[in-house]
Amino acid sequence: MQIQILCVGRIKDGYLNEGIAEFSKRLKPYASVFVTELSEVKVPDGASRSSEMLVKEREGEKILECVRDGFMTVVLDPNAPLISSEELSSLFGTAELSGRNICFIIGGPLGLSPAVLAAADRKVSFSRLTFTHTMIRLILFEQIYRGFRILRNEPYHK
Repeated sequence: MQIQILCVGRIKDGYLNEGIAEFSKRLKPYASVFVTELSEVKVPDGASRSSEMLVKEREGEKILECVRDGFMTVVLDPNAPLISSEELSSLFGTAELSGRNICFIIGGPLGLSPAVLAAADRKVSFSRLTFTHTMIRLILFEQIYRGFRILRNEPYHK
């Protein structure tokens, strides 16, 4: 199975990159995971709501261009229904059985455009807490790893 993590922005914090590298290594036996990073569209200081919406729309266009054909799209949206680790694991099992790959989409600091949200096959939230768009990437990697361990009935600390 291939898993694409499609995200806006680059990670500048070394500790986040180290954590992602560790989980990338752990995931090799389970799936081919690759990251597609898109540049953030600059938000002018003191931008109006309409300017922010234009930024989200431009980022959204870039996101939709990068989703690979045949990939199930799962957007991370804080307003979506919460998903458990077990439910995420089940999503991997369903995708494997149907021969589908998965594309997780993480928006930039302003979130995702309505077009990206509308095009998603599934919308999920990991928490009602607010995380930076870079921090959630590490959390996603850990949850993907946890999900495969659950799917394979392999031990993993709770």
